[in-house]
Formats: sequence, C-alpha cells, structure tokens
Amino acid sequence: MTTYPKNFLLDIPKTDLHLHLDGSLRLSTLIDLAKENKITLPSTTEEGLNELVFKKNYESLDEYLKGFGYTCSVMQNKEALERIAYELAYDNCREGVRYIEVRFAPQLLMDEKKRLEDIIIAVDRGLQRAKKEINSNLREDEPPFEYGLIICAMRFFNENFSKYYAWFSQIHRYSSKIDKIKLASIELANGIVKIANESDAQIVGFDVAGSEYGNPAENHKKSYDIIHNHFIHKTIHAGEAYGSESIFQAITRLHTERIGHGLFLFDENMIFSDKIRDKKRYIEELANYIAERRITIEVCLTSNLQTVPSIKRISDHSFGKMLEQQLSVTLCTDNRLVSHTTVTNEIELATQNFNIPPKTLKNIIIYGFKRSFFYHPYVKKREYVRKVIDYYEKIEKKYGINQE
Repeated sequence: MTTYPKNFLLDIPKTDLHLHLDGSLRLSTLIDLAKENKITLPSTTEEGLNELVFKKNYESLDEYLKGFGYTCSVMQNKEALERIAYELAYDNCREGVRYIEVRFAPQLLMDEKKRLEDIIIAVDRGLQRAKKEINSNLREDEPPFEYGLIICAMRFFNENFSKYYAWFSQIHRYSSKIDKIKLASIELANGIVKIANESDAQIVGFDVAGSEYGNPAENHKKSYDIIHNHFIHKTIHAGEAYGSESIFQAITRLHTERIGHGLFLFDENMIFSDKIRDKKRYIEELANYIAERRITIEVCLTSNLQTVPSIKRISDHSFGKMLEQQLSVTLCTDNRLVSHTTVTNEIELATQNFNIPPKTLKNIIIYGFKRSFFYHPYVKKREYVRKVIDYYEKIEKKYGINQE
C-alpha cells in the first residue's frame, strides 16, 4: 500500500459527485433549525444525536435511513435550504474539494407554499453565493470552486413521504402504485426541463434514488427519455441493493452516464434472472462494457460499510475489483453527516486498504473532474480540468509524490 500524508490528501483538488443534500447538514445547523421551527429531536446536543441517530455504525439500512426523517423535517422552508446549501459548499471547500454535485429529491420537500422551482432555486442560491465568496479569495493558480445540481426522483413513495406525495397519491387514487411512481417521475422530469430552460439554476443531472430492490429503474424510463431528449445528464443509484442486472438496465434502457454505488457489479449471487445462465460471463461482459465506455462508478466506501452487513471489512468491497478492471471510478461521501465522513476520509480509507499508487490516485481524482456533469460548455470544462491537473501536479511536487 502507498501511504500519503494527510495534508497532501487535504491539499489536492477533489470532487464529490455523489453527495446528498439531506444527508450532509451540519449537525449544529440541524439543531438550530429544529429549535427555530419547534421540531422535536431525540436530543438537543450534538453528542446526544450522534449517540442516538447519526452513529458510527448502523445495524441496518433502515436504521441508517432513520436520520433523514429528522434532516428533511428542518428543510421545509427556502431560507433553511439556502443556508444548508451555502454551508455545504464551505464544508467541502475547507478540505480542498473544488467541485461538487449536490443531489436531492424536491418532491420530498414540496407543499402548498413551495413549488418545485422554489426549492431548486433556493438550493442553487445558497451554492451560488458560497461559490462567489470562495472564488474571490483564491489564488490565480487555484482551480475555482464549481457545482451542479442533480435532481432525484424516488423509486418508491407513499402518502407518508411528504405533503406533496400525500396530495399526489390522493389525486391519483385510482392509479396503481407503479403508475403513481411513473407519473410523479414524469412530472418531475418535465419540471426540471422547464426550470433548466427558464432559470440560471445550475441543474446538471437527473437521478433516481430510494429502495432499489423490488423497484426497478425501468419504471422511470419515460422520465429518463424526457431528460435525455433535452440534453440533461443522467446518473442512477444501481447495484447498491441489487446486482449487475440493475446496472445493465440503467445503462441500456435509461441512458445513464454514471452509476451510483455499483457495489454488487461483480456478485453472481445478486443475479436473479433465470434467463442469465452464465452469470460469470454476463458480469465479465458488463464490466468490460462499462470500462470501454468509461461509465464512471460513484463509489461510497463508508456508506456501503454502514448499510451492507455482508461487507465485514473494507477489503471485501468490490472497489478492489473495479481497480483491477481499470474501471473509471470516483470516491464520494454519499452523506457527510449520516456517514460521518468527508471526501478526504474516503480517499484515505481507499489508499490505506487498496493498492493505489500515485498514478492511480491521480487518475481517480481527475476522473471525478472529467466525468462530472459540468454546467458550463465543454470548452470551459476542458480549461477547468487542465487547471485542476496543473494544480494537482504542483501539490505532488510540494509533497515529493513521485508518479514513477
């Protein structure tokens, strides 16, 4: 294993392409907003919340997800959304993260007072304000801070998820559960296209999140077609609780350019279709397809360790096989608060447990920038990535990191 100084990992420019807004609040802000809005939390101290809700380790995915009920409860007005987004930008900037894509599901936050555009623009306003402040204080040789917004549809919902979903379920009371899911996703896709065209909000992508098993991404094909036909980028949570079939569907049916998690890509036991008789070959061909087309996998090590009981130690994670297959991968936090992590921590965890020499580390970091859904034109993106590479190489020289 190659050991890297912690300060080197802090100083290099980094990305976070898989970053949930509602899982990445500051704990102090959660407490402040709860008090302000008279919301009862299990504890009013950071220590108490870390003990009762936001733990170091979780017994199950259900326990992991419990914290989102509390975070979403304080995200119910535009001022709170702007504050949370603003602080998130600064939290990333302080550890050398220069580019983030913040994802969230607006339909979990919509009500009679907040339309889709109100929520998206409030989050964008917070990030934009932070971006201007951050970039005004950078040296000329430093890559500026940038961001994009990824809007999530839900694989599954019921009337208890939010006021909007309660209203939507009531309006469509005669539709089946699956039809409701499809309709809500289509409505969201159409809204995103309209807001992207009519505002300056830096919308860059579309995602589908939530319980993967039993809720195939195929249900969202029409919404992904709408997004695809309007040149908006696409990523999908896939292979997190299901296997390579889910990843294959995301790529071939929904045009996805990146995969969120992709944890079970190589697991034959997670293939359930009787039509796939040679599971080993199926996985090999899919992995090769992903590698050749540089479909990037958004790897979230800590989050997977916390939510997947079968991963007993980090070395069991499929990230090692991804590296062996030379897939395009980028290291992400998933949820900074819920998983108690940072991008630097994720990189440190990876380098301490997998064979990642300097050249490989540089590739992983630069993949994050190259495979980002950069908001500005491609020519600007190339200029930005070039500046990132130049700055990265300066940091390497500063710490005596040798690529050879």
